Amino acid sequence: MKNKIQLITYVDRLGCKNIDELNSLVENEFKGLFGGIHILPFFNPIDGADAGFDPIDHTQVDPRIGDWESVKKLTRNVDVMSDLIVNHISAKSKQFQDYLLNGKQSEFAELILTKDKVFKTGIDPADILKIYRPRPGSPFTDFELRDGTKVSVWTTFTANQIDIDVLSKMGEAYLENILDTFHKAGITMIRLDAAGYAIKKPGTSCFMIDETYEFIANLTQKAKSKGIEVLVEIHSFYKTQIEIAKRVDFVYDFALPVLVLDCLFNKRSTNLKKWLAVAPKNVITVLDTHDGIGIVDVAGEADISGLIADEDLDQIVEQIHVNSKATSRKATGAAASNLDLYQVNCTYFDALAQDEKQYLMARAIQFFVPGIPQVYYVGLLAGANDMELLSQTNVGRDINRHYFTKSEIDQILKTDMFLKMQKLMQFRNTHNAFDGEFEIIETTNDVLNLKWTNNNSWAELYIKLNSAEMKINFSDASDKVLQLF
Repeated sequence: MKNKIQLITYVDRLGCKNIDELNSLVENEFKGLFGGIHILPFFNPIDGADAGFDPIDHTQVDPRIGDWESVKKLTRNVDVMSDLIVNHISAKSKQFQDYLLNGKQSEFAELILTKDKVFKTGIDPADILKIYRPRPGSPFTDFELRDGTKVSVWTTFTANQIDIDVLSKMGEAYLENILDTFHKAGITMIRLDAAGYAIKKPGTSCFMIDETYEFIANLTQKAKSKGIEVLVEIHSFYKTQIEIAKRVDFVYDFALPVLVLDCLFNKRSTNLKKWLAVAPKNVITVLDTHDGIGIVDVAGEADISGLIADEDLDQIVEQIHVNSKATSRKATGAAASNLDLYQVNCTYFDALAQDEKQYLMARAIQFFVPGIPQVYYVGLLAGANDMELLSQTNVGRDINRHYFTKSEIDQILKTDMFLKMQKLMQFRNTHNAFDGEFEIIETTNDVLNLKWTNNNSWAELYIKLNSAEMKINFSDASDKVLQLF
């Protein structure tokens, strides 16, 4: 992966009807802004129960937006990352539908993960309480087979997302077939989606247990043998992220979004600096994604303190709601279906009260901390909470999944806010200091001072948090000191 900013987007929500139009957008209007693009699920269908994360066929491009030839054209122009949805398939998939018809006689019976496959002698209520699930309720859904038999199937996320037995021969073949399909299309990086939930074991949380680490490491090796790099998506306690980072190419820095808000809300750099001192360096940095703003990533676990004290974390969450004029509250927790227990659903721009100066500071911090920055399409355009879409779907995360029109994008590209963002992104992509050594300059807690040095080249970010003053100084080829902002 190039050390340049990456775009993360759906094909059909950025003013594009299909993959070819997205290719054109990246090559023209967004030229020079991105070193790669993560296309969120483009499989059939893109508009299922979870916006493509419940594929009926993981090896088929949704024909409404293109085909594998369209993907190949894109991969010839830019590095492309795709999701490998590890944990589940759609309840509408041919595999599960055949299982509903034929039960244990189905050719796909081995693939479907039922409760009794894990709990062979029955399940104790205490075991159910141990199971970690990102949403409230049971991790199982009861289905009736054609012959009237009732079976309890693992459905970690929703009843439309059927967990698969990834350790079975059929499960291994299923995942390897997807890898082969990606490889043939020229995809050079995958994100392992929901991998933390893939291994189930009685008496455990069934989330990031020892066997999960082993599974992720093995799947990573299979991908790497095909020339595909691996990013693992895990929302979890920060020490878990550090451990996962030792086993894969990249992990997300999901702690960063809340730590940046802590800096800007509370006018202090202490917590962010502490994290940067121990954080893994093989990270993809984000402020926003297609999901919410992660809280569990900075929270404590059991008797171990998190990156931010609980009372301060509560205050940050409340400030997001205040800044968004309570719109985020309507999309978070029990206020919306398909909810996540560990996230606040809100655009990052609204989390900062649509303050353009603060937003630009947040992006500058993201671009200066170690890691490869990834910018979500809504964040690129400083999008606001989409209350209309939320009201239509009652899916909390849709508040940050706006369908931009071409005319909306054309107008945004002319704004002073976007032009400054563009300038900052082009600087991050082209200045060779960012291929050098990172340093946190020692300062008082109300200042954040980050610097990159590569031989004679350097770039420095200085933010006075109390007064919201930002300077970006850097060297040029003639050894002059210049200022970006």
